[in-house]
Amino acid sequence: MQIIKIHPLDNVVVALTDIEKETALNVDGDRITVSEDIKRGHKICISFIKAGEPVVKYGNEIAKATKDIKPGEWVHTHNAKTGLNEGGEYVYDHKVYKLPEVAPKTFKGFKRDDGRAAIRNEIWIIPIVGCVNGIARQIVKEAEEYVHGSVDGVYYFPHPFGCSQLGDDLKNTKKLLAALVKHPNAAAVLCLELGCENLTHELFLEELGGYDPNRVKFLKCQDVEDDVSEGVNIVKDLIEYASKYTRTDIPASELIVGMKCGGSDGLSGITANPCVGRFSDRLISLGGSTVLTEVPEMFGAENILFSRCENESVFKKAVNMVNDFKDYFVSHGQVVYENPSPGNKEGGITTLEDKSCGCVQKGGSAQIVDVLGYAEPVTKKGLNVLSGPGNDLVSATDLTAAGAHLILFTTGRGTPFGAPAPTVKISTNTALYEKKHSWIDFNAGTVAEGEDLDAAGDRLLDFVLKIASGQKTRSEEKDIREISIFKDGVVL
Repeated sequence: MQIIKIHPLDNVVVALTDIEKETALNVDGDRITVSEDIKRGHKICISFIKAGEPVVKYGNEIAKATKDIKPGEWVHTHNAKTGLNEGGEYVYDHKVYKLPEVAPKTFKGFKRDDGRAAIRNEIWIIPIVGCVNGIARQIVKEAEEYVHGSVDGVYYFPHPFGCSQLGDDLKNTKKLLAALVKHPNAAAVLCLELGCENLTHELFLEELGGYDPNRVKFLKCQDVEDDVSEGVNIVKDLIEYASKYTRTDIPASELIVGMKCGGSDGLSGITANPCVGRFSDRLISLGGSTVLTEVPEMFGAENILFSRCENESVFKKAVNMVNDFKDYFVSHGQVVYENPSPGNKEGGITTLEDKSCGCVQKGGSAQIVDVLGYAEPVTKKGLNVLSGPGNDLVSATDLTAAGAHLILFTTGRGTPFGAPAPTVKISTNTALYEKKHSWIDFNAGTVAEGEDLDAAGDRLLDFVLKIASGQKTRSEEKDIREISIFKDGVVL
C-alpha cells in the first residue's frame, strides 16, 4: 500500500511510504500522477481544490486552500491554512455506535484494602515542596537495598512547586500531589515536607481527606536532625507493609487506561490512534474505563466527540471544558490554533484541525460517560474526558492523577519520557519501532502495511493485559518516571 483514502468524502490521500515524483496512483479508479516527491505521512490532492475551498480529510474540513491545488500536488502549509477561530457553536446531535463483543479477560494485579485494583506494588515518595527533592532522591538511593518480596521498587517524583504559589497554581499543586498519594499503584507513600512551605501540612491534609496511617506517612525535614536516615526508616516500614500484597487474578473491568499522543505524524490518525480507539472500545465492552485528555488537541474536532456524550448534561460539561480552554488561550493573548508543532508539520500534519481529527481517534466509538476537571478521579466506568493541556508530561501526569493504571502514548517521531503510571509507547510506523526499539513498546505501523485495525486492537488489548500483569514498559526498564504540574499564575 502506497496511499490511503481515509473517508469517501476526502479530497486528499495520505502517503503510507515515501513516494517519488511522477509515480502514478490509482484512486477510486482514477489515475493520478504525483507532481513532486512526497514524504510518508503527507497529503496528496486527488481532486481539484480551488483557493478558499476546504481540504477534507477524515471526512472533515482540516484546512482551507490558500491557492488552487491540482490533483497530484502536495497539500501542506505552503498551500493550506487553518480555518479555526476562537468562536464556535455546538449542538447536541447524539449518536450511538455498537461496541465489539469481547470474551471476559483477566490480568494478574494487586487488590488493595479499599477494594481497588493496582498493576504495580510500589513505594512512592511525594515531595510536597520542591525544596526537598534532593532529600527524596537520597532516601530512594539508600532505601533500594531493603526492597524485597512483591514490592516493585521505591520511586520519587521531583517538581519545583509547593511554595511561592498563589490561587489556582497552589490549588493545582495540592490537588495533583494528593491524587498521586491516593494512586492504587502506590502500595504505600511517604509525603516529604520541608516545614515552612505555603502548601502547609494542614492544607495538604484538607485536600487528601481520610487516609490509612499505615499506608501514608509524613516526614517534616526541618523537625528532625537526620532527615535521610529518618526517611529511610519510614520507607523500610512501608516496604514491610506493602509486601503483604501479592498478584492475583483480577477482571479486566477493573482497569483504567489513559490515552495520549505526542510527536505525532501524518500516520498517527491512521494507524496508532485508531488502534488505541479499537482497544478503548474493547476495554469498555469488558466493563473497563479509558481516559482521553489534551483539550487543545480537540479544537476543530470537538463535534466528533460531543455527538457521543451519553446525555445532554455530559455534553454541556464537554462544551464548557473546551470553551474554558479557549478562554485560557485568549486571556494570555494567544490564538487557539497555535499548533501543530514543527515536528508535527515535518511529519505531515498541516493544521490543528488535521491534528485534532487524528487525535480524537484514540477515543474510539464508545459513549462519553463523564467530563473530569484537572486531576479529578475517574468515578464512572466507560470513556471519560479529562481537562488538561496538550503538553506530554503535564497531561500524562494528569492522567495518572485521574487514576489511570497505565497510559497508552502514541507517537510518530518518538519520545523516551515516562509518567508515574507505566507508559506504553506505540509507534505509528514500523521504521520508528525498528529505529527506537529502546523507546517503543508496541508497533501499530503494521496497520499501514495491511493489518486490520480490529486485529491491531485485539493485539493491543492482549499487550496491555501483559503490562498490567507485571511486564515492564521500556520507560520503566530505564527508570524514567517524571511529573509536571499545570501552572498559570505568578511566582512569589
